[in-house]
Amino acid sequence: MIRNSRLSGVLHVLLHMAEADGPVTSERLAVMMGTNPVVVRRTMAGLRDLGLVVSGKGYGGWTIACDLDRVTLHDVYVALGSPEVFAMGHRSEEPTCLVEHAVNAALAGAFRDAEALLLSRLGDVTLARLSADFHARLTKRGSCGPEANPDDT
Repeated sequence: MIRNSRLSGVLHVLLHMAEADGPVTSERLAVMMGTNPVVVRRTMAGLRDLGLVVSGKGYGGWTIACDLDRVTLHDVYVALGSPEVFAMGHRSEEPTCLVEHAVNAALAGAFRDAEALLLSRLGDVTLARLSADFHARLTKRGSCGPEANPDDT
């Protein structure tokens, strides 16, 4: 099954950006996300349109432009264009078989309920909460392990 990991990847780089002392280039973000800088610029443009990040001129890079306490994971999901939550779906959207109608009806309800629950939970978590979790993990790790840095992808 092909998984869409854009939300996870974007949350990853947003937290790195929040820790950065200045703008982070698309090239650097691409390394963190394991993708191409063009894909990063396209993705970040959606975040910029909703005021979550700003970009500098030329090679100026990207900077967080929002209050981490006010932005939820759901906000980032919407900035990414609200991608499909599940890869599963109906075998046929307009079946002729009554058995398949029954199957589709049961699955549709389950998919709706699961998607509503997931999106609700995304709305409960802010970027600040993710950042606090990161800092708690960093503190717990202590000085014995490698320090967290943008190379940790």
